[in-house]
Amino acid sequence: MKHVIPLILLLFAILGYAVAEDAFTAISIDDLRANPSLLETHRYVSTGQPDEDLLVQVKSAGYAAVIDLRTAAEDRGMDEPVAVEGAGLTYYSLPIAGGKGVTFDNARALDALLAEIDGPVFLHCRSGNRVGGLLALSASARGASEEDALVIGRKAGLTSLEAVVKERISER
Repeated sequence: MKHVIPLILLLFAILGYAVAEDAFTAISIDDLRANPSLLETHRYVSTGQPDEDLLVQVKSAGYAAVIDLRTAAEDRGMDEPVAVEGAGLTYYSLPIAGGKGVTFDNARALDALLAEIDGPVFLHCRSGNRVGGLLALSASARGASEEDALVIGRKAGLTSLEAVVKERISER
């Protein structure tokens, strides 16, 4: 029995990694405005800053929540919590201050938020870069190789923070 529990934990880690690899995708705001049906095929989407019209499309596509990774000092062009809840979605804030906020602790915090939300989730920062960074670190923490973690991060919007993610992974 004592060998079964580690095997079960390993199986969950592998399944979690496999789900994460294909679950997140980055879709540009312009692509979503032109083709809102892109939302219908993804459980987790990361983009740049949405506006009120896009939030209505997100809700119409069946999404349950929005996770905002922008800090309070960043201009959103609207009162986002009010706009999100006005669209019928639940708003979550997990402020990530640029590259210095792309850490394993914040990746765990994002994973915890995702675990408590029942339904598709719309994640965003300004560009999708912080979202991708945290998802890459999350995959690394679950045992993904550096390259596999970076692939996951890139699928979710990781671009200019890739060097930061590589540094964090190498520090582990």
